[in-house]
Amino acid sequence: MNDFGRAYFDALYEANPDPWHFRTSRYEQRKYARTLDALPRARYSHLLELGCSIGELTRHLALRAERVTAVDVSPIALEAARKTCEALPNIRFVQALLPGGEWNGDYDAVVLSEILYYLQPDAIATLAGRIACFAPKADIVLVHWTGETDYPLRGDEAVECFIAHCASHAVDMHERLPEYRIERLTASP
Repeated sequence: MNDFGRAYFDALYEANPDPWHFRTSRYEQRKYARTLDALPRARYSHLLELGCSIGELTRHLALRAERVTAVDVSPIALEAARKTCEALPNIRFVQALLPGGEWNGDYDAVVLSEILYYLQPDAIATLAGRIACFAPKADIVLVHWTGETDYPLRGDEAVECFIAHCASHAVDMHERLPEYRIERLTASP
C-alpha cells in the first residue's frame, strides 16, 4: 500500500503543478459550484478547508468567509495556493499531515473535498473528532469522487466512516451525482 503522505503529494506536484487539472477541468468547476451551493449561509466567520491543494477552491471559499484556514500536506501545493490566492488577504495557509497539524481554530464551516479516501479509518475517526472539537456548530461539507481508486478507501467508504465518527453532526443534505457525492452535515440539536 502506498504512503499517502508529504512525499507522495510532493512528487505529484513536482511532476505536474496541477495534477488533477483543477484550473481547467469542467468537472472541477461544476464541483466547486456545487460545493459552494451546499454551504447554507452566504457568509461565514471562519472557514476551514482541509486538503486545499493549489488553492482553486480556496479562492472561492475566501469570498464567502471573513477568514479561511487552508491546510495541505505539500509545501509545493501550498506555495501554488499562495500564488493563486495572493489577492485574498483573509487566508491563512497551514502545512499539516492530517489528521494532525496545527490548524486549531473556532470554525463555523468546514470543507473536505476529495481527501478522506487518502486516510485510514482510524485517521478519519481522529479527524472527525478534531473537527467536532473545533467546529461543534459548523456546517460541514464533504465532497468525494465515487469511482475506483487505489487509495486506502473508496469515496463511499471514507465518507461513511467520517459520518459514523462525527457524532456531533447529522447529515441534512445528501446528493449523489454520476462521478461524486456531496453531503452537508449540521450540528445535532
